Amino acid sequence: MPGQSVANGSVDAVRRFSRFYTRIVGALDQGYLDSPYSLAEVRLLFELSNRDAPTATLLMRDLDLDAGYMSRLVQKLVRRRLVKRTRSATDGRESHLSLTATGRSAFAELDARTRTDVAELLAPLGTEDQHALVEAMARIRALLGDEPDLARTKPPMVVLRPPNPGDLGWIVQRHGELYAREYGWDNRFEGIVARIMADFVEHFDPQRERAWIAERDGVNAGCIMLVRHPEREGVAKLRVLLVEPSARGLGIGNRLVDECIRFARGAGYRTITLWTYDVLASARRIYIAAGFKLVAEEKQDTFGHAMTSQTWELAL
Repeated sequence: MPGQSVANGSVDAVRRFSRFYTRIVGALDQGYLDSPYSLAEVRLLFELSNRDAPTATLLMRDLDLDAGYMSRLVQKLVRRRLVKRTRSATDGRESHLSLTATGRSAFAELDARTRTDVAELLAPLGTEDQHALVEAMARIRALLGDEPDLARTKPPMVVLRPPNPGDLGWIVQRHGELYAREYGWDNRFEGIVARIMADFVEHFDPQRERAWIAERDGVNAGCIMLVRHPEREGVAKLRVLLVEPSARGLGIGNRLVDECIRFARGAGYRTITLWTYDVLASARRIYIAAGFKLVAEEKQDTFGHAMTSQTWELAL
C-alpha cells in the first residue's frame, strides 16, 4: 500500500530477480526463441489464441499497454497476416481481433518450442523441487496481486498411500530439514526419526502396523505412522506426523490422523498414544480435534532447546 515502508534490500533483491528471470526466459533477445517476433508480439498472439475475438481496447487494458504501442503491435501483426480485424457490430469505433490461419500456425509452433524449452529448464530438478518452484511462483503472483488461474482454484488432489521405495528415507530427510529450519532442532532429532524408520522395517507387523504418505498432485506432502507399543498390550503409537509447508491448511494432517484412528480400530487396539512437544502447536490442534487427551508432561533439555515433552492418548 502507498506509504508503507520497504524493507532494506527488498528493492535490490526484486531487481536482481527480474534481471535473472528476463535472462532465463530470453526476454532480452532480439527475437523470441530466435523467431522474427518480439516477446510483446508473442504475448499478443498468446492472448488471441486463448480468447474469443477480444477488442483491442480490452487487450490494451488487460495487458496494461499504452494505446499507441498497442496500435503499432496490432498493425505489425496485421501486415504479417497473423491477425485480422473485424469491425464491431455494436460499436463502429471498435474492432475485434483474431488470429488468421497463418497466425494460429505460427503461434502453435512457438508454443510447442516454449514448452520444450521450459521442460528442458525443469528437467534437472527432481519432482519435489519442481513442485516447490511452482509453489514459489504462485506465491509471488499472489503477493503481487495476480488473479489465480482457473486451474489453481480447483482443489488439489490428495491421496493417502503406502510408502514406496525411498519414502522412508524421505521421511527422515524432511523431518531433519523442517525441524531444523522451523524450530532449530539439532541432528539428534533426525537420528531419532531414522531409528524409528529402521525399527519399523525390522519389526513390521502388516496386520497391526501401517505407514502412509500423503501425496498432493503427485508430490509427497506429508506422512504418518502407526506401530505397536513395545510394552503395552492393546496400545498403538502414532508417530512421525508431518505436513509439508506448501500443503498446510488443506486438512492433510487431520486426514492422516483420522486414517491412523480408523486403522487402529480395525486392528483391535484399545488406545492410541503419541509423544510430542509443546512447541508443536499445529500438531497439537490436530490431536485435540481428533479427541486425544493430554496425560503427561515433562520439562526437558533436548535437541538443543529447553522444551516440555507431552504424552497424549485417545481411548478407542
